Amino acid sequence: MRQRIRVIAICIIRRDDEILVFEGYDHVKDETFYRPLGGGIEFGENSLDALRREFREEINAELKNVHYLQTLENVFQVYGNPGHEVIFIYTGELADPTLYEKEVMVGFEDNGDRFKALWMPLDNFRSGRYPLYPTGLLELLEK
Repeated sequence: MRQRIRVIAICIIRRDDEILVFEGYDHVKDETFYRPLGGGIEFGENSLDALRREFREEINAELKNVHYLQTLENVFQVYGNPGHEVIFIYTGELADPTLYEKEVMVGFEDNGDRFKALWMPLDNFRSGRYPLYPTGLLELLEK
């Protein structure tokens, strides 16, 4: 498997002291983890356009009031494999206010796999009860 740096864009969407996150499970680590929604930037696409496309594709949602926050670099292990990402982090809002009323949303990856998106209290990450990725994101949100 060819190793490469993956460039992605994610968006922090808040509902009071909660953020909208994707729930993943790493069977190698036996760990349930969370990451804000977003995804890969395609060749020739800027990070903001990629972010908007990913939200449309994954949960059929439009974004508004989107603002660039910061870029993080993350080197990690997932599913027993090394990973390396450069992450453009944005803040924003869901254009459809009814999405804030849903506790759980079903999302779809490019390959058709389903995932669960949910509102997670920041206290769950602050306490260390659940991991929030990318590494350093919680500290950035606490600034």
